[in-house]
Amino acid sequence: MSPSSLMDKRILVTQADAFMGPAICQRLHALGADVIADTDPLLETDAPARLIERTGIPDILVANLALPAPNTRASEVQEPEWQAVFDTMVHPLMRLCTAVLPGMQARQRGKILLIGSAAALRGMKRASSYSAARGAQLAYIQALGVEMAADNIQINAIAQNFVDNPTYFPPEIQANPRFQQRLANDVPLGRLVSAEEDAEFVAYLCSDAANCFVGQVFPLCGGWVTR
Repeated sequence: MSPSSLMDKRILVTQADAFMGPAICQRLHALGADVIADTDPLLETDAPARLIERTGIPDILVANLALPAPNTRASEVQEPEWQAVFDTMVHPLMRLCTAVLPGMQARQRGKILLIGSAAALRGMKRASSYSAARGAQLAYIQALGVEMAADNIQINAIAQNFVDNPTYFPPEIQANPRFQQRLANDVPLGRLVSAEEDAEFVAYLCSDAANCFVGQVFPLCGGWVTR
């Protein structure tokens, strides 16, 4: 990818201090983008609208939303856990998109990229609440993507797992022999996707070279979803 490919693009990255935020911001900045790195968890109902009012309509919104995944048996999931995952990952996504879309439609251009999870594409034990929220994200992006395509707005998602990041795979997890065995047994790639590899794919999807993709979900998980 040419270092000038994102030159003059204003890109808003949410939860920029968590999940894939640091790696994404670093790569987009290196490619010449004007990166707005916001760290608000956006839990308040009006927080996304206030963010967009403060920063303006970006050329590209990278919706990086995450929280540590609960590890609860499905029969034991209670209302607070269920509400928390949707309040953190689903409701802010809708509110962010609602806030930026009118401006993007007026310009007849724009991109929204969700950094989502492959947990929505393959069943996982003790992850029912988390997977449900991640699934809601992907369904929303797919519907939004096909609806906004006629306005020259490309909306897509990366569904990732087994990508090196501090939220889900901190050093202590990676050093655990049980995790290393799981990585060898369950991930055809045999290793974590690096944060740099992930960020490079994000940069590509933010570029004009990816204008043909609308409402698509791209698994990025070392082959885990198809094993």
